[in-house]
Amino acid sequence: MHRVLFVCTGNTCRSPMAEAIVKHKYPEIDVQSAGVSANHGQAANDHAIQALDANGIGIDHISQPVTRELLNWADLVLTMTSQHKEALKLEYTRFDDKIFTLKEYVDEPSHDIADPIGLDVATYEHTREELEKYIDLMVEKLEEDE
Repeated sequence: MHRVLFVCTGNTCRSPMAEAIVKHKYPEIDVQSAGVSANHGQAANDHAIQALDANGIGIDHISQPVTRELLNWADLVLTMTSQHKEALKLEYTRFDDKIFTLKEYVDEPSHDIADPIGLDVATYEHTREELEKYIDLMVEKLEEDE
């Protein structure tokens, strides 16, 4: 079983959405999410919850910061932006070989998934669609590499 850690900034929007999508579509993958600047114990953003719900995807999420333990646990660490990736690589140098942006991992030239924080539900729905596309490609790559 693959263990994937998704990382964004506050662990309330993009990475929990990615985690929920994987849990919904690919239950055989062990998945968690965290944030480079996250606090413990925050719920997912209301718009993120609504955007997932619009596609029949449930979410039960409490935010957490990235830790060495989470990085040890993960086989693959996928960040939402190049900035997240670089922050992790600077702080946790021994994990370089398993940290990528989600888009980079699937060979997409543009590496960032924009932060929808503070925007409308339609923007979160667009983010969900983008995440679903790249998560599907991620799973294809994981299956090819087996």
